[in-house]
Amino acid sequence: MSRAGYFPKWLSVTHGKRNTPHVALIAGAVVGYALAVLIYQLGKSSGQLAGQVVGALLYMAVFGAVISYFMQCLSFILLRRRLPNIARPYRSPVGEWGAGIAGLIALVSLISLYSNPDYRPGVYGTLIYFLLGIVYFAVSGRKRLVLSPEEEFALTSGEHGHPETEGYGTTHVTDIPAADQTVAKES
Repeated sequence: MSRAGYFPKWLSVTHGKRNTPHVALIAGAVVGYALAVLIYQLGKSSGQLAGQVVGALLYMAVFGAVISYFMQCLSFILLRRRLPNIARPYRSPVGEWGAGIAGLIALVSLISLYSNPDYRPGVYGTLIYFLLGIVYFAVSGRKRLVLSPEEEFALTSGEHGHPETEGYGTTHVTDIPAADQTVAKES
């Protein structure tokens, strides 16, 4: 994601024969550990049990996951409606209504995360993290964006064919003609 401009570029550093993104792996582990220690210490100072601390961490992970699930379901429905004739290697047997039901379940799950007052601080903290990420992307990341095959396919409305057979992934967002970008922003 850092190569695409969503995170700082220094997280893309790789090493070895297998090009392992060791900087991103270490940074993620450090952030996760620091967050676990912070939540544990906050729980200790307020007299909460270790189970509540683990519950807060779990709620934080679930918060991100259900947002992702909801957005995937919404994207599935929009893609089916806007580009109904593109070649697909797999077709869902439950179609749009299945994605709609799954999206509704994810939305209900997201709303229910706020029902437990013990875990609200963790959920609010994750929400703040998401908002900071959106601000970072709006201010800095979008100017250095290199499109993934899927993003390029979406921005060009599929006119280049299938991403795997046409070698996508090297196009910068500024390489797409202005008319295509306007259409993409409106969609």
